[in-house]
Amino acid sequence: MTFQLPDGDTPFGKNVRRRVHEEYLMWLTTVNIGGMPQPAPIWFWWDEAASNFLVYNLAHAKRLDFVRQNSQVALHFNGDQTGSGIIVFTGHAQISPAESPADQHPLYLAKYHHWMTSKFGSPAQFAAEYSVALRIYPIKVRGSSS
Repeated sequence: MTFQLPDGDTPFGKNVRRRVHEEYLMWLTTVNIGGMPQPAPIWFWWDEAASNFLVYNLAHAKRLDFVRQNSQVALHFNGDQTGSGIIVFTGHAQISPAESPADQHPLYLAKYHHWMTSKFGSPAQFAAEYSVALRIYPIKVRGSSS
C-alpha cells in the first residue's frame, strides 16, 4: 500500500500538505552503527506522484553509510517557539542511483535554483557536489496541526 498524506480537509492534513510543498528545510535523522540518532538538515522535494521525498547528498556523507546499514529514518520540520507545528515522518530511505542529477530534475531545480546559485555558484556545481540521491519512503506521519 502506498503512503498517503493526511486528509487535506483536516487541520493537520492541511498543515502537512502546505509544509511539504512550501518548506525548504527539514531534518533527516539516520541511525549510526552504534544506534545513535544522527539528525542533519536537508533540502528536499516531495514527489506527489510517487508519495516519497527526494534528497540529494554529498557522495561522502556519513548518512549514506548509515542508510546502507539501516534504512529506517525519520524526517521532521522545525516546530514553532512553543513546540507546536511539529510534523514527523518515519519510514525507509534508499539510495537511488538512477535519479537525474539535481540540476536536471525540473521540480527540484525550480524549488532550489536560487539557493543552488547563491550558495554553490550554479545548479551544476550543486549537482556535482550533491551527487547521490536518496528516496525516502514514509510509512507514518504524526504531529500537531499548528
